Amino acid sequence: MKSNVKSLKGKSFLKLLDLTPEEISNLIELATLLKTQKKAGIPHRLCEGKNLALVFEKTSTRTRCAFEVAAHDLGMSTTYLDPDASQMGKKESIADTARVLGRMYDGIEYRGYGQEIVEQLSEMSGVPVFNGLTNEFHPTQILADFLTIKEKFGTLEGINFVYMGDARYNMGNSLMVGCAKMGMSFTACAPEKYFPDKELVAKCQEIAKETGATLKFETDPKKAVENAHVIYTDVWVSMGEPAEVWQERINDLLPYQVNKELMLSAREDAVFMHCLPAFHDLNTTVGKQVGEKFGLTALEVTDEVFESEQSIVFDEAENRMHTIKAVLAAAMG
Repeated sequence: MKSNVKSLKGKSFLKLLDLTPEEISNLIELATLLKTQKKAGIPHRLCEGKNLALVFEKTSTRTRCAFEVAAHDLGMSTTYLDPDASQMGKKESIADTARVLGRMYDGIEYRGYGQEIVEQLSEMSGVPVFNGLTNEFHPTQILADFLTIKEKFGTLEGINFVYMGDARYNMGNSLMVGCAKMGMSFTACAPEKYFPDKELVAKCQEIAKETGATLKFETDPKKAVENAHVIYTDVWVSMGEPAEVWQERINDLLPYQVNKELMLSAREDAVFMHCLPAFHDLNTTVGKQVGEKFGLTALEVTDEVFESEQSIVFDEAENRMHTIKAVLAAAMG
């Protein structure tokens, strides 16, 4: 089981740009095996006795639970450091924190702000570091997404993937990189000012020349989803952004909402995906506030689509744990 991912032993998992297509495929294959074993009740304590530090400068439900359950299944103990439980960046530098944690733990997960932080943790700690989300990249989410797509369609080859909405940040970036690495067709659909960074696009286009991937950037939603296997979206306002941007985002992105009409413009077997949380109804504090202020019952996706048979968002959410487990096992097992 570990031979397929031996090239990742002792290495950090910071962004998909660092991995080969074969390494990504092998992680998905390992996740599939570990998922099967978990469902069958077969123990797989591949990291027995090791310790993992979970550093969260941004809170999370799925990322924290996925890392904790995955680590425990692998035989590891975890220490959770929330935004108030660490002095990193406040009273202690990132470099000093990295060297302290590296002396006490066998691995470190980081979820927070700039990519340079997780890169420095990896450089200075001397142990594998895992990116649970930065402003620029969210690589564990993409592994879960690709495992879910493979379970649904049997392959990643030939998949036509469409990302609707703001593609400038971690999800748009990481999905574009992942699709380029795996030879898929990627379309970012949004107003032009929401397209990914041109420098990253250029890197992905170079990768696509080697893998056969195609990258497209479209402003017309119906044109974008023609023949789409996957329609994917994310929240329009990211963590840490000021509330003042809601009005602008709603004005710009409401035409890119994933609704029933848009799903009908895609393939008959198309699926809907979202990394969650999603504003598909008014049953959250933020959703209710936005609904009252702007007169909307949903934002990036309607409840009709979110709760439909085409929606595979909870398969995707579960797969965060299985793919994170594969990453931990590959690096620390």
